[in-house]
Amino acid sequence: MSGEKSAPGGAQGAHDPRRMFAEECRSARELYPSRPLSQSQLAKMARTSKSTISRVETCSGPIPVDLPALLDEVFATDGKFKRLYEEAVAQSFPTLYRRRMSLERSAVVIREWSPTIVPGLFQTPDYARAVFTGGAPRASGEEVSAFVTNRSARRAILDGDSAPDVHVVLCESVIRRCLCPPEVMHRQLAGLLKDGERPTVRIQVLPLDAPAHLLADWPVTLLTSPSYATTVCVENYRTVGIVDDPDGVRTALRAYDELTSEALSARDSARLIAQQMETLS
Repeated sequence: MSGEKSAPGGAQGAHDPRRMFAEECRSARELYPSRPLSQSQLAKMARTSKSTISRVETCSGPIPVDLPALLDEVFATDGKFKRLYEEAVAQSFPTLYRRRMSLERSAVVIREWSPTIVPGLFQTPDYARAVFTGGAPRASGEEVSAFVTNRSARRAILDGDSAPDVHVVLCESVIRRCLCPPEVMHRQLAGLLKDGERPTVRIQVLPLDAPAHLLADWPVTLLTSPSYATTVCVENYRTVGIVDDPDGVRTALRAYDELTSEALSARDSARLIAQQMETLS
């Protein structure tokens, strides 16, 4: 989503998960059972640097993607830091996107259609950077870094025992359009192939000669909750529309089913992606 950006200093208000993460880290370090830990000692146990721990505890910059799980391991906190991190990432998105991100984190089924770019869940860091800088050429290095970190963090939902079923249909133009240097696009396509091997992920490509369809204009995501209610998220220029009325959802689901029937099979789609990779070598 082109609207993703960092909110400097974290969200404001009574519930600030970024600041709570910092306070929990400092408190857990100082109240460590055997003895208080220095930042250097915690950094060694969490396999990171003292400067990283210092930045985390002072809310200076984004939290490294792999740090929450390491802190949960060190402090035996049963996912506390992971949950706070996910909330902090969600808070870094503009208000318009926060409901969409919340629905994505809890979804049991995610259906994606993209006529333009690789969806955010499947973007490599270099590809995400190219997409963001193309849409925001005046962004600072810190803003670019925060965007890439936040986008990479979304991939955490693909891992673990509770990973949702994810069905993706990409227009053929998505894999053929080089929005970035060839070597970056090559790695992005390789990432798609690897993700397509996950048992919970199916990636299909819609050929360029497929007939017109209802979802042609904009990227669309259909998110199904644990109660099996589906919400449709339609993205356009720097905004996202939410559709949850039953008639609208049924229409979108039918349109998505038509897309999957017109698209290449997952196996043939993988072959086409591999062929496109060869042209970039």
